[in-house]
Amino acid sequence: MTNNKIWRLPPPSPYAPRLASETGISVLNAQLLINRGISDGSAAKHFLSPRISDLIDPMLLKDMDKALDLILEAIEKHEHITVYGDYDADGLTSTALLMNFFSDLEIPTSFYIPDRLMEGYSLNPEAVQKIAQRGTGLIITVDCGISNMREIDLARRLGMKVVVTDHHQIPEDFDPICPVINPRRPESSFPFRELAGVGVAFFLAIAIRAGLRDRGWFRDRPEPDLKRYLDLVALGTVADMVPLIGQNRTLVRAGMEEMRNSQWPGIKAMLEISGVDSAWISSHDLAFRLAPRLNAPGRIGDVIMGMEALTTDNASTAMEAARQLSSMNSRRQVIEGDILEEIEETIIPGMDLEAEKTMVLAREGWHKGVLGIVASRLLDRYHRPTLILTVRDGMATGSGRSIDGFNLYNALNRLGHLFERFGGHYHAAGFTLKASNIDALKTGLEEIAQGVLSREDLIPAIDIDAETALPDLTMETVREIRSLSPFGSGNPEPVLYSDSLKVVWSGIVGESHLKLRVKQGETVMEAIGFGLSDRHPLEGKSVNMVFVPEINRWQGYEKPQLRIIDLELQEEGARILKLKAES
Repeated sequence: MTNNKIWRLPPPSPYAPRLASETGISVLNAQLLINRGISDGSAAKHFLSPRISDLIDPMLLKDMDKALDLILEAIEKHEHITVYGDYDADGLTSTALLMNFFSDLEIPTSFYIPDRLMEGYSLNPEAVQKIAQRGTGLIITVDCGISNMREIDLARRLGMKVVVTDHHQIPEDFDPICPVINPRRPESSFPFRELAGVGVAFFLAIAIRAGLRDRGWFRDRPEPDLKRYLDLVALGTVADMVPLIGQNRTLVRAGMEEMRNSQWPGIKAMLEISGVDSAWISSHDLAFRLAPRLNAPGRIGDVIMGMEALTTDNASTAMEAARQLSSMNSRRQVIEGDILEEIEETIIPGMDLEAEKTMVLAREGWHKGVLGIVASRLLDRYHRPTLILTVRDGMATGSGRSIDGFNLYNALNRLGHLFERFGGHYHAAGFTLKASNIDALKTGLEEIAQGVLSREDLIPAIDIDAETALPDLTMETVREIRSLSPFGSGNPEPVLYSDSLKVVWSGIVGESHLKLRVKQGETVMEAIGFGLSDRHPLEGKSVNMVFVPEINRWQGYEKPQLRIIDLELQEEGARILKLKAES
């Protein structure tokens, strides 16, 4: 057995006992909070018990006042409103949230989602023309629009007003010609920058409801309960992989609670069709069961089906939509698998991965809708900046993913002269360029990486939160650890380390999963390693293990279980890197 990953273990914080005393939590949980940048009692209590009442005033968002004036005027004048969204899960939930909200207000509204393969991301001139022909008076963008001043100018010349809500990076040449609500705007007084697109849409809904209330709108009509929309907010926020801290943590935690008794038939149907127990919904379920199904139609099929699922009030329609979303997701998995197999069999063998620090792979015919997922899969396997491109009619469209230590957006910006268009952030980007520029892109990205990345940067690392012993992982302890959920970007699942575990039983379950019973002292626990069947057999061996503690529920019975992240034979010598305390 070999271990090709570094295990990084920080020293115990000397402040953990004090934080534990201040908050009444265990020293282990205090250490976990400190590892996540939370070191004082007040912040810890807020993190552990986030409240919707602590949401920030939406009027602190730059241009919210101007946007509200335009929207309220359009409502009072009975102008038609079109919500313009994006084709991913964040964009669809953002669009559905406003559509459902306006429907509850009995305000006539339509939506427009661009076709990923034909139109690409965000506003485009043809779409603006189509929307104008509907008789639209106001366009509200969600999860897009920050880079579309040219298209917004066209909309204005066609007699429409525009409000932009977005959360992506502000372009260097940003010069707004309409209200633009984006928490990343540097002049904004809103203190939280990391909202997803659906989070921005939710804050807009809060402001609209308050504005209508001030104008007496609800004197003779019911006021919508915005809690109803929080499950949509949770799904879109987790799907977009924004940090689950601050306002996002508050929204997602409340939204997951709302989802357990969701009022949306489509959410109920998606939970059922994906096999999620509504009583025990986790952020993992949202990220890896619901979100892929919602993303699938935008990648390979009819995106309208995703909107159908999120906006219908008919249970049978919702279930049919959920089935179709599942079918599309299965097709997406096959397409993605075929591309990965082609890459592994025909391209990777010809690469010098010892010398090359990046992967830029291009072929004609690869499906445009799955490039980002393929890039992510290759990044997981080879741990280096990866760009995947498909070529058609002399043009290449691509998607990229990157590792910590290499800012992909900045790198592509340095090569900006090669692109027709590109956008993204530190770890992900999308772009279009002439096929004749692919070789220059490959050479340029490799040159940048050679100057930035060391060989050690290309070795994947597992960051461990703490070392623990199995006898200490009681049911009460594991429940307390899980109270830090929802887990995701910015708040990863707690990863623990134990050494000298005796394997008393080893087996394979499913097609490729390792199942163990391990013993330390008098404590025996079960452990599951997904995709780790190649480590079998281990019975009678002693291992060091990195794992996530979780609760295994079966037929009403609960017990602690270890989800194996990595392990090694003790006799091989520990690969763990014990970090020094910061001075």
